[in-house]
Amino acid sequence: MDITRLVARRSTCLRRQVGAVMVKDKNILATGYNGTPSGITHCDVTGCLREQLKVPSGQRHELCRGLHAEQNAIIQAARHGVNISDSVLYCTDSPCVICTKMLINAGIRKVIYLQGYADSLSMEMLEEAGIEAFLFDHVVSGG
Repeated sequence: MDITRLVARRSTCLRRQVGAVMVKDKNILATGYNGTPSGITHCDVTGCLREQLKVPSGQRHELCRGLHAEQNAIIQAARHGVNISDSVLYCTDSPCVICTKMLINAGIRKVIYLQGYADSLSMEMLEEAGIEAFLFDHVVSGG
């Protein structure tokens, strides 16, 4: 989880720094942090559209210049031809519903996070899909 926190420090998001690390068989497969797509001006330069529009956290995800950390980790794996099916996602925040849908279809088998995110539907969908989700403090060593 320390690596996940370190990855989050790369974020240029003005609202929250999130990091994600995908692991399988004790090997890091991909990492991601929340931020704008490659070649796009960062929000620390342009300002935060969501702040300007007073959009509450967990709502209207489309009103953001950036991608979420989980999305960037999935994209990084795809770009490099890395199979993330049956991997474990370590993330600083529990995923939103958009990321949850992507994680389900990517075949992620477990999500371990440091803090919750204001999106109860995502947790319901993870449970329905049979994907284990744990708050890091409650994970047994070696989990």
